Amino acid sequence: MNTTVKYDIEVIKEDALQLVKKRLVNRQQSIYTLCKYIPHPDWVNFELELEKNEFLLRDRIIDLLNHELWEDD
Repeated sequence: MNTTVKYDIEVIKEDALQLVKKRLVNRQQSIYTLCKYIPHPDWVNFELELEKNEFLLRDRIIDLLNHELWEDD
């Protein structure tokens, strides 16, 4: 049984934010870095959704985090 996940840009942004919060990725790394956390069969759908929303794999993860809230220290 081959099941692939359809990715929505908001889901991608939330997943990226969670990976940053867990310190598994850095905001300055390229979006391509996220491929380590996406199942291989789903990567094509992930990449197509990014392209549809005008993101490139070389763009920085921080570009996906435009709704990130900053807390005072």
